[in-house]
Amino acid sequence: QVQLVESGGGLVQAGGSLRLSCAASGSIFRINTMGWYRQAPGKQRELVALITSSSSTNYADSVKGRFAISRDYAKKTVLLQMNSLKPEDTAVYYCNANIATMVSLAYDFWGQGTQVTVSS
Repeated sequence: QVQLVESGGGLVQAGGSLRLSCAASGSIFRINTMGWYRQAPGKQRELVALITSSSSTNYADSVKGRFAISRDYAKKTVLLQMNSLKPEDTAVYYCNANIATMVSLAYDFWGQGTQVTVSS
């Protein structure tokens, strides 16, 4: 069994910063790509940022230059540093990881989501 546990969401004023953290645990053999997605009310879930096992990164155009994704391989953790937050960044943020377990091929796992609210 694999679990992704997120933390770090909350309420912040526009222009402020937050850092999200996601830790993977369980019978993990290998973690491939890790990333963050978000879903605002009435909208589809969208990619925010991802980082591969070789530390290549990709960002949504809307967050480039403001957000930074990183990972700690030893701790099986992915971080999302969010700066210069805007009201339009308000959403539930979900951690995603492509993980191969001890008994299965790689599969996409999701965290439970953490609310980020940016006030104007």
